[in-house]
Amino acid sequence: MKSILCSLESGKLPTRQELTALIASRGEEAQHLRDFAVRTARERFGRSIFVRGLIEISSYCKNNCYYCGLRASNATAERYRLTDEQILECCQAGYKAGIRTFVLQGGEDSYWSDERLVPLVAAIRAEFSDAAITLSLGERSDESYRALRTAGADRYLLRHEAANRELYEAIHPAKMSYDNRIACIKSLLAAGYQTGMGMMIGVPEQSVEDIAADLELIATLRPQMVGIGPFIPHPATPFAEHPAGDIELTLNTIAIVRLLLPDALIPATTALATLSAEGHRLAIEVGANVIMPNLSPADVRGKYAIYTGKAASGTEAAENLKALEAELAKFGYTINYDKGDYNEHI
Repeated sequence: MKSILCSLESGKLPTRQELTALIASRGEEAQHLRDFAVRTARERFGRSIFVRGLIEISSYCKNNCYYCGLRASNATAERYRLTDEQILECCQAGYKAGIRTFVLQGGEDSYWSDERLVPLVAAIRAEFSDAAITLSLGERSDESYRALRTAGADRYLLRHEAANRELYEAIHPAKMSYDNRIACIKSLLAAGYQTGMGMMIGVPEQSVEDIAADLELIATLRPQMVGIGPFIPHPATPFAEHPAGDIELTLNTIAIVRLLLPDALIPATTALATLSAEGHRLAIEVGANVIMPNLSPADVRGKYAIYTGKAASGTEAAENLKALEAELAKFGYTINYDKGDYNEHI
């Protein structure tokens, strides 16, 4: 185990078998992995955590992903779209609170065409020149990604969901393409975005070997951001009866990503905070260095229901940054209010 961890720290990718053993480790072996990871994070980032303001701009989605409560065929989903004015108001509130990264997230909603989205991004860029703009709006064309980049978007989050083609196809409808998802990620990297990949831990039919394949893909493409959280079922999906993802596997996977990509921006995800009241601490103590409090209007937060019981209040809410500061202080961390661009150490 120690030799594998030393290889990871030196930048050498372990074998598939070694990665699988690391992911599945428990007890003392898992603790060694996590200790290596948090030490690496502290060497790069100290004991400060970046904050990003999350704005969920639309709960409409054209897709029917089997795990997601926003799937198009969910007739019980509460649909909404924020107006440009509401989105700018969210940015203004976040900026006043000290937040310097805004994350516009939504389902794949055709309403948000380039004709609408490009001027909105340009308006945010014009008003908040020293803030970062992150988009998380699914698969788009190369031309769209380039136009949004030109308008002022800095970062784009697009989880690859599964490196194993068969698993990807098992959790998505037939019209969604594994090849297109990977092509979109490569397009984002080529367009100069700080790009985020990631996956859920514990989706149906996923094996530990599948997670190892995810890590190999992440190590190959080397995104600047990696989001990993446990699967949480939603009652209006085909996976309603499937159990939630394992927290220990999730934490081990985050730790390995920190060692594979020492400078990456890795969030303590809302999904982990939903499953555990100590989700922030657990993720940070294995190498996470970002928290994304919710800036969306309070009356729509419950409607953006990808899974059941999503945490969107307390320290998950942007208006409670003081509470988040107090929570982090309990285990020796502080908020870093810089926009937190990716910075690769030489």
